[in-house]
Amino acid sequence: MEHTNITSDNPEIQISAQDVYFEYESTDGGEPKQVLHGVSMNIRKGEFVALLGHNGSGKSTMAKHLNAILLPSGGKVLVGGMDTADDELLTEIRRTVGMVFQNPDNQLVATIVEEDVAFGPENLGIPSEKIRTRVDEALKAVGMYEYRRHAPHKLSGGQKQRVAIAGIIAMRPKCIVFDEPTAMLDPRGRQEVMETIDKLTGELGITVVLITHYMDEAARADRVIIINDGSILTEGTPKEVFSQIDMLRAVHLDVPQPTELAQYLYDMGYTDIPRDVLTPEECARAIYEARQQREAAPQQNGG
Repeated sequence: MEHTNITSDNPEIQISAQDVYFEYESTDGGEPKQVLHGVSMNIRKGEFVALLGHNGSGKSTMAKHLNAILLPSGGKVLVGGMDTADDELLTEIRRTVGMVFQNPDNQLVATIVEEDVAFGPENLGIPSEKIRTRVDEALKAVGMYEYRRHAPHKLSGGQKQRVAIAGIIAMRPKCIVFDEPTAMLDPRGRQEVMETIDKLTGELGITVVLITHYMDEAARADRVIIINDGSILTEGTPKEVFSQIDMLRAVHLDVPQPTELAQYLYDMGYTDIPRDVLTPEECARAIYEARQQREAAPQQNGG
């Protein structure tokens, strides 16, 4: 088979989905179910993208196309210019894009943490002396080096997920796709994983695609893409997307709580409070500044 290595017009593009369609074959002999309807998106190198949508919207299906777990029924996905439909490029594509799933227990395969992290590089045929270095660096990157000789099953959910992430980092991918990695974790575990993701993008320069139901997690991204019924509904910065509260509610999505509070106060007549706040800190500052202005207004009018 001739290699299909199509280069993107923009060398900064890590992954390019071009008019992607996908359908699942029916298990009872009926009509296939089409899940994706012409999805196109570009993900830049080093970018942190959050992919959102209600249950059944197609976001996880799209995520599985990004490292060739699924292949398009129509259109194409290019990873660093490599067409995911080319079987001979599959190993290189999987090296480039790693996947972290919901349940960390399903990704842990060894009885010792460092052995688990070494599993991926070993399968790639990395020399043993380099594996040792990669394992140590990966565990330090996720803050789990001191647990390297522990049994994974004795760790907390957040710690297990960080070990799973270390296993992907040890394979040196350029991009990691997270498919609802915090869905089964408590708030502390969620925070641990999100801090790790922030480090991957901020310090290690790894491209991150995050599928999540938590809007506060998506608010940390560089860009948010909303998928609804198998098509892209809108995309933009978190401030641009989450300020469209009515549209998001219409497709059964929430907004970050600080954004919701700011909208509520605006509707109550506090029109000097911006509606695009994302974080508790931004919200508190906006409320404080609005209050200061209101307290100063009577004095100015009286003067």
